[in-house]
Amino acid sequence: MSRLVITKGQDGKLCGLDPAGQRAYARFKAAVLAMQPGQTMAFTYRLPRSPKHHAFFFAKLQRLLERTEEFTELDKLRAWVTLGAGYADFVPGLDGKPNAIPRSIDFDSMDEADFSELHRAVDTFLWSLRAQAILWPELSTNQRWDCMTDFMEGFIQ
Repeated sequence: MSRLVITKGQDGKLCGLDPAGQRAYARFKAAVLAMQPGQTMAFTYRLPRSPKHHAFFFAKLQRLLERTEEFTELDKLRAWVTLGAGYADFVPGLDGKPNAIPRSIDFDSMDEADFSELHRAVDTFLWSLRAQAILWPELSTNQRWDCMTDFMEGFIQ
């Protein structure tokens, strides 16, 4: 499989990032131009992860950590919200029953589009009554909802 990294040049046109990338981009353009009607070509692309979005997500988790007594470590809170968002693999446990293992969300494992979807799924999970019952077990349902509303208001983008 060919790897191609493109950028927009000073002239506003797409080009390879470096000399090898320019050659790869030229091959890609030639393959596209050589296509006959009815022929298909498949490719994937990756949007680089936004360091700003990554920092925002982790600032949000840190703030949530400060607002709950249920978690005392950021890594455990991150794993829990990742599982709650459904971003996990299931493997057999020692008892043979499936165990959920959170997937990695590091820069190499997840591009910006996937990270944005995870962030949305985490927010959806946090709004669930199930998540709120874990975060604030001593509060009533209405108090939990108010806690989540107050928390989320601090992160409106």
